[in-house]
Amino acid sequence: MDADVTIVGAGPAGLMLAGELRLAGVDVVVLEKLPDRTGESRGLGFTARTMEVFDQRGLLSRFGEVETSNVGHFGGLPVDFGVLAGAHQAAKSVPQSATEAVLEAWAGELGADLRRGHELLSLDDGDDHVTLRVKTPEDTPRSLTTRYLVGCDGGRSTVRKAAGFDFPGSPATLEMFLADVKGLDLEPRMIGRSYEAGMVMVGPLPGGVTRLILCERGTPPQRRTDSPSYEEVVAGWKRVTGQDISHGEPVWVSSFGDATRQVTEYRRGRVLLAGDAAHIHLPAGGQGMNVSIQDAVNLGWKLAAVVRGRAKERLLDTYHGERHPVGERLLMNTRAQGLLFLSGAEVQPLRDVLSELIRYPDVSRHLAAMVSGLEIRYDVGGGSHPLLGRRMPDLPLSGPRGDTRSTALLRRGRGVLLDLEDNAHLRRRAAGWDDRVDVVTAAPRQPAAGAPRTSAVLLRPDGHVAWVAPGSHQDLPTSLARWFGPARAAA
Repeated sequence: MDADVTIVGAGPAGLMLAGELRLAGVDVVVLEKLPDRTGESRGLGFTARTMEVFDQRGLLSRFGEVETSNVGHFGGLPVDFGVLAGAHQAAKSVPQSATEAVLEAWAGELGADLRRGHELLSLDDGDDHVTLRVKTPEDTPRSLTTRYLVGCDGGRSTVRKAAGFDFPGSPATLEMFLADVKGLDLEPRMIGRSYEAGMVMVGPLPGGVTRLILCERGTPPQRRTDSPSYEEVVAGWKRVTGQDISHGEPVWVSSFGDATRQVTEYRRGRVLLAGDAAHIHLPAGGQGMNVSIQDAVNLGWKLAAVVRGRAKERLLDTYHGERHPVGERLLMNTRAQGLLFLSGAEVQPLRDVLSELIRYPDVSRHLAAMVSGLEIRYDVGGGSHPLLGRRMPDLPLSGPRGDTRSTALLRRGRGVLLDLEDNAHLRRRAAGWDDRVDVVTAAPRQPAAGAPRTSAVLLRPDGHVAWVAPGSHQDLPTSLARWFGPARAAA
């Protein structure tokens, strides 16, 4: 084999997945057809859930000073994300190019093999490997064999097409422009402003750059082979707002639509998909890049366990089982948001009703959790404890080894069994998995008032709670075997 896992696409999903796999010691090759990073930044900022993901891998500090905010929106209607108690604030104005640079450096430090200028031409999914036909920078086709292939190559995924994934959904009905421009002095409108002729958004970026998003109603989608010109943006902006922005200096210009599609399965044999290769949608609320990164974090430790022979292939089925419903929710809420902020006066009564509802904290909490990813709860076997299936909150802990945080315990990308009551019997039951699960004895520094008694918590490498005592229907060894494979043989 040339690689245990080959990833096609060096965007946020592909780079995050490469780092996750390398944390587990898996041999990874990343193929990227572009010779260099473009510097373009479709994605902007992180949701609260992605902040948590970066925090648990020790990556947040690499972004430097990050502006955060609790101000958000749903379809252009303001939502206070501060109603989500204990959650990270969302990061604002971090360009996708900066995210890719951080993730590329991290994955490289861990030993991922990134090969730029390598384009996938075709693939053959065999019984025990996948054979790839790849064009190299020297324009010479060559073959590469890999145990598993993951397509992280975007909405027009070559992997998805070559492997024959079904990709049902609806085509684009309109075209929108996105442009980063220097030399403009416009009032920031991060939530957007609706005009009779369309909708615009204005966001300040570092370095004197302004992010513009323009949707002119009645503009049909076009089959473009090149990026739109800045002159098209200028003309459309003038028609919608009456403002002249022709004096601006474009950094880059792009277009996108509201096509909504999702593959019917995230895995076919030894080929898997993550990120935009698996789901495309209107970029409402900046969810696309964030959900893509979270796809990678869900898949990485599972694929690593299978590759290293610690778990059966059925563990990979939980990737589709857990992330496909998340993708469905993503498509549902982005379509709803598109109707709200891209439609005309005919939906104003609906906006007015939702504006009233959002004033209720429960409604704000529901919508904020939906678009930030904090509502996610996986099926981990059933039980009565409210933590089961959810991501573990960042819990300050004190133990024999000093103070720490539950999030910091996940730095190595391993499972963690938190023994909160110094239970020697519990630790003995987990001893057969100590080559892949860290057992930590510690207690909360400040127990939450009113929280149910919790004596132990089993965390998966992605931070989700797989087992709790008391409260889980399964016993600890059963849960350990389900998520981490059979116990190692006794010496």
